[in-house]
Amino acid sequence: MKDYLQEKFEEAAAKLDYLDYSRVVFNIPANPEHGDYSTNIAMISAKSAKKNPRQIAQEIIDSLQLDEKIITKVEIAGPGFINFYFNPASITSVIERVFEQKESFGKSKKYSGKKAILEFVSANPTGPLTVGHGRNAVIGDTLSNMLEWSGYEVDREYYFNNAGRQMRVLGDSLRLRYLQLFDENIVFPEDYYQGEYLIDIAKSVQKKYGDGLKAESAEGKFKEIAEKEIFSDIERTLDRIQIKFKNFYNEQTLYEDGKIQAVLDEFKSRNLSYQQDNATWLKLTEMGQEVDKVIIKSTGEPTYRLPDIAYHRTKFDRGYDLIIDLFGSDHAATYPDVLASIKALGYDLDKIKVLIHQFVTILEKGEVVKMSTRKANFITLDELIDEVGADVVRYFFIMRNISSHLNFDIDIAKKQSDENPVFYLQYAHARICSILRMVVEQDLKISTENLELLVHPAEQNLLKMLHQFEEEVLSSAESFEPQRISNYLEELAAKFHKFYTDCRIMGTEKLLAEARIALAEATKIVLKNGLTILGLSAPEKM
Repeated sequence: MKDYLQEKFEEAAAKLDYLDYSRVVFNIPANPEHGDYSTNIAMISAKSAKKNPRQIAQEIIDSLQLDEKIITKVEIAGPGFINFYFNPASITSVIERVFEQKESFGKSKKYSGKKAILEFVSANPTGPLTVGHGRNAVIGDTLSNMLEWSGYEVDREYYFNNAGRQMRVLGDSLRLRYLQLFDENIVFPEDYYQGEYLIDIAKSVQKKYGDGLKAESAEGKFKEIAEKEIFSDIERTLDRIQIKFKNFYNEQTLYEDGKIQAVLDEFKSRNLSYQQDNATWLKLTEMGQEVDKVIIKSTGEPTYRLPDIAYHRTKFDRGYDLIIDLFGSDHAATYPDVLASIKALGYDLDKIKVLIHQFVTILEKGEVVKMSTRKANFITLDELIDEVGADVVRYFFIMRNISSHLNFDIDIAKKQSDENPVFYLQYAHARICSILRMVVEQDLKISTENLELLVHPAEQNLLKMLHQFEEEVLSSAESFEPQRISNYLEELAAKFHKFYTDCRIMGTEKLLAEARIALAEATKIVLKNGLTILGLSAPEKM
């Protein structure tokens, strides 16, 4: 429907010099009486055309070569809105397109041939993934799916650092937990990693090595074992929610491959750094930032900015057309320094998109469940999956705008009712599957031969929702808003339930029944495609 209008407006723009096709936007009116689609382009064009918007609207309508079999009416409303009314029979054509494309319906070739990299999670291997990491993981994977459905080739990348103080503390935390298994009087510092997971790893070390590591240093086998075990645990957790990375990029390689030194040399050659108080400073004030910042401390240790700059440079150098960083809100104040530095090195910032998601609050029985990663009384992502299931975890993490704080209500998440949106969507799919099983028993078939019979308002509303799916997937990907897919699916499920209530299938005249069966099958396909984008299962029975 929308594609047809866009095509006709593009043709009209060649005839009307004031009609800027790039500014034409079609919206679905809130009131169905105002048509199926509406545009305000006449009002937008009024200033440049120096004409009354309603006059412009009429000129645009006169220039549109519309097929009466597709659009039955066009009217000018209010100050200059143009409203379009589609022929109900033409709206049914979406069913045939869904059947033809099946699991590919909703996919676009708009960005075919382009490559994107999406860096997300990027938690250092110091402990299990928390629910905060979980939201980051699910948003990142869902965005990757959306971009792939838009034509991009997407590389999912996990960036981590297994060096530095935090890893030394991790190694010593495991060493002390190991020694405590032999001596109850070993003192464990409060600022060390307190989680039970380290006790479990210590027991496995004891089982394998006995007391043979009592004299081992923290930065030897203990650090190595802790990192390996925790990273394995992270990968197992991600696998539970269907997330797999193509690349794991270790910060240490930036030093080994000379990329850190190359960045330092370039800053120096461009006169963008200077020495002061035995430290190396970056001239961020010359890059539009408020103050200069240290990139090499007086101790010789780099601050986080330097490896981050070098790492982001590799993303550009690897030839990606779109570079996406997904961070928690604790990064909001730090990433601008990195972007400013990248720009100063001559890279095109239009290729990079930084997305910041807000934190998660877990609610149970109306109370906030407190979390603290240091003291390890936090909720791990594994525990949340155990509690409510992988599908619910994935859905709840993306059903709100990523810039909004998320309240994850455990009680709602566990309900098997319409109050739980995951149950609501999956039940709609399972219900259609049940209907289709009955169809076979009643000797009926799926037929597209009499789709013009689908004129009931509930049928038409459902058909129009199917038409919107392709546009919704593409525009959601372009705006990086995964919650739009979940919102769409909930509305689609609601319109299907309304259709099923208002329009009987079994016991209806055969030709109409088979047309309605086709509509149900098309809805099932679109529901499953949407759930697939979100990384959720589409059960056939519930």
